[in-house]
Amino acid sequence: MFKQPFLDLPPIASAHGTVTLPGSKSISNRVLLLAALCDGATEVHDLLSSDDTHVMLEALKALGCEVTETGVNQVRVVGLNGQLKTKSAALFLGNAGTAMRPLTAALTLMASTQGGSFAVSGVPRMHERPIGDLVDALRVLGGVVTDLGEPGYPPLRLGDGATHALNLAAPIPVRGDVSSQFLTALLLALPLVAEQDVVIEVVGELISKPYIEITLKLLSQFGVQVQRDEWRRFTIPGGSRYRSPGKIHVEADASSASYFVALGALGATSGVTIQGVGLQSIQGDIRFIEAAAMMGADISGGDNHLHVKRGAWPLKAIDLDCNHIPDAAMTLAAMALYADGTTTLRNIASWRVKETDRLTAMATELRKLGATVEEGADYLCVTPPADARAWRTAPIDTYDDHRMAMCFSLAALNPADLPIRINEPHCVAKTYPDYFEDLFSVTTNRPGAVPVICIDGPTASGKGTLSQGVAQALGYAWLDSGALYRLVGVAAEMAGLSTQVSDLADPAHAEKVAAVAANMAVRFDGDRVLLGENDVSERIRTEAAGMGASRVSAIGPVRQALLELQHRFAKAPGLVADGRDMGTVIFPQAPLKVFLTASAQKRAERRYSQLISKGIPAKLDDLLADLQERDARDTNRTHAPLKPAEDAMQLDNTDMGIDESIQLVLNWWQGKQPKT
Repeated sequence: MFKQPFLDLPPIASAHGTVTLPGSKSISNRVLLLAALCDGATEVHDLLSSDDTHVMLEALKALGCEVTETGVNQVRVVGLNGQLKTKSAALFLGNAGTAMRPLTAALTLMASTQGGSFAVSGVPRMHERPIGDLVDALRVLGGVVTDLGEPGYPPLRLGDGATHALNLAAPIPVRGDVSSQFLTALLLALPLVAEQDVVIEVVGELISKPYIEITLKLLSQFGVQVQRDEWRRFTIPGGSRYRSPGKIHVEADASSASYFVALGALGATSGVTIQGVGLQSIQGDIRFIEAAAMMGADISGGDNHLHVKRGAWPLKAIDLDCNHIPDAAMTLAAMALYADGTTTLRNIASWRVKETDRLTAMATELRKLGATVEEGADYLCVTPPADARAWRTAPIDTYDDHRMAMCFSLAALNPADLPIRINEPHCVAKTYPDYFEDLFSVTTNRPGAVPVICIDGPTASGKGTLSQGVAQALGYAWLDSGALYRLVGVAAEMAGLSTQVSDLADPAHAEKVAAVAANMAVRFDGDRVLLGENDVSERIRTEAAGMGASRVSAIGPVRQALLELQHRFAKAPGLVADGRDMGTVIFPQAPLKVFLTASAQKRAERRYSQLISKGIPAKLDDLLADLQERDARDTNRTHAPLKPAEDAMQLDNTDMGIDESIQLVLNWWQGKQPKT
């Protein structure tokens, strides 16, 4: 997951391939709560691993629930059978509405009837998300809820430590036009106290009906059959009890599928395949595919997959009531940037009470890109930029909202070939921590669009430290070219090939070594160098590896193989490459080339301190002489002599710290970006 303050997405040319989606957030947190409330143990498979599920799991543990990880995205939950093990706890629920609303309802009823008291809170934005209609319904029942901040909003105290009788005889009114999560919360909580039939009556129009459908289907799997009279009246039968299904699989997230459906419609001629969710999904947001098809997407699929490719182009503008796909409708707003007219999305007032005010946020960010946007109380009209020249680039603010980040990643397909900056990209961790990695895995960038920063310089100038720091700050991959020749020798030896001079003189043998070089599966992970699954960090730093590197570097086919290998490192979102000829030979078209140096004396002192700190004996004078000799050899070598590229930025760090050097390079890089 990308953790830096921003992520620059290079222009995307096309999309193709297969992506496997994570589990649904809505289903994951419902299942976790049901498993915790029921009688028996439940194995939950394909659970979403995200911020929202993390806070739910931590809350359940704090309530005394036994939770055990039994595999990747798999947990075993031993239910409480509706009985409090812990009578008091403070629960932090982040910005997870799917945890805050149901837990508020369940804990209020349990605490009020069993004598408990629980405080629930979240991040500042959660304290701005209304919960008053749910609290009012719980108070009508006789539940004890105390406002700990502004009335009608978290934080809250649930219960007061005493027991209270509940009034379950009269129908319980709950507003349906603010958030479907209020009704879901009551539906999940009331079976805990339903000694008699309990009726919920919806006041006003119920929005997001598909999410209620999910709740009802999951309740059924845990043994509770709710009777529904249209969408106005719900009856929980008296004597209802939760029972574990033993094992349950979480369906992949249909809302997350919307981004890859859109990607297929925008940039895939061969098609994008989406695994984990299919045409018969129980999630309402699967109906997003109907809207995408209206706009021109060519969609097919089965029970557990979708296949999407471009159909009509440009996309067709639509006018749509989006009450049935409230979360996925945001993706339609991004798709509207590529339509042939004005797209109008209606009945989306619920956007205003989500992770942010999504109506205003979406309108603001779309305008940055050159779109004309009309924002209403419950609708959005989006007219795309008139042509490629009217597109603009700008840093996209995400408002700590995962769906904003994922929606606006689609702007990287813009016809103006402009990069798009996503601020705070780590917010996708709420539901889809690996979203950007998955996006890059199924997209192809326009030729030359993937940015490369080259950092060259003499031995011991600090190239590795500087380049790693810059790569980490930008979320880019890192290439340590100096390790590659050493790796060739190690990889050849592992393949049973000699790197002795006499053997390398045989052209056929040299070609075999070059083939090994071309196919090395190399990864750089911090200070570790991985060859396939083998950590060869220490092995390539031996004297023998250095001698092998010297021999293979003289072989033309090996140099050509490594040239091609290094080019393959240039993948989205970008690459920082360090070495001695990155800017002059390997990536001569790189937009930023840095030639890093320092005085030989300073470099020798740094190397001396490094060796001594590791307990390796060293003499400063010997190190200085060795560096001076290497500088002369590197500068005067016939093939790719060490020298700055003509357009390189010179950075002498003799009297400069690493943080200062990193910031200087980042400033240079920022100066290379398109102006907003």
